[in-house]
Amino acid sequence: MKTPAVARRGFVFAEIMRAPKSIPPFPKTVAAARALQERLRGRVRQVPLALGRLRLVGAADVTYVGEKETVAAAIVVVDAATGAVVEEQTATLSIAFPYVPGYLTFREGPAVLAAWRKLRRKPDAMLFDGHGIAHPRRFGIASHIGVVLSVPSVGCAKKRLVGEHAEPGPNRGDWAVLAIEGETVGAVLRTRPGVKPVFVSPGHRADLATSIDLVLRFCSRYRLPDPARRAHQLTREMRQAGP
Repeated sequence: MKTPAVARRGFVFAEIMRAPKSIPPFPKTVAAARALQERLRGRVRQVPLALGRLRLVGAADVTYVGEKETVAAAIVVVDAATGAVVEEQTATLSIAFPYVPGYLTFREGPAVLAAWRKLRRKPDAMLFDGHGIAHPRRFGIASHIGVVLSVPSVGCAKKRLVGEHAEPGPNRGDWAVLAIEGETVGAVLRTRPGVKPVFVSPGHRADLATSIDLVLRFCSRYRLPDPARRAHQLTREMRQAGP
């Protein structure tokens, strides 16, 4: 993947930003957060992602800075045909939700949306360092942000959150089903020979087969998709820089 030759926040194309959609506010309590997940998860659509029509693909990554009272998010947008970075945006926000497994969207999502609002080139699909339907309530960050933005989205996580699986084969493209009580919710995908797999799950407006294809398409030499790896580099720089 090529990196931009100019400062990351200045490299954008002249394009009118699409008007933001009405996004439900993020609750501050676990009970309210669960109710919102239960309400919105019915909007998730598992349909094939039209990979051939993608022009821009984005990836989001999140980290915590300082005393972990601030969350930092980065979104990297690449040209789907060439892999060249066309825009990068970051955002930092104070954390307003407690740490509770299964509810990380409510800690991290506001910062991701803040970075999204800065983008002048909106991607046609998004990759998230997190889960889609491979979630206790089938509504992880990839599903949640995908639904509220109405953008095709895929979760590509480094660690398993829920579900059982066999070990995938050793070669690139080998994968095993990730299931919860017999329901397929994702794939354990080998993106490089002999390297730990990633956990792929559809977020919104994508199915499992095309979610796998999207991840593999952007894994050139590394375990993670190139735009996701670049987004992780940005959040690491933000963490090192501090608040």
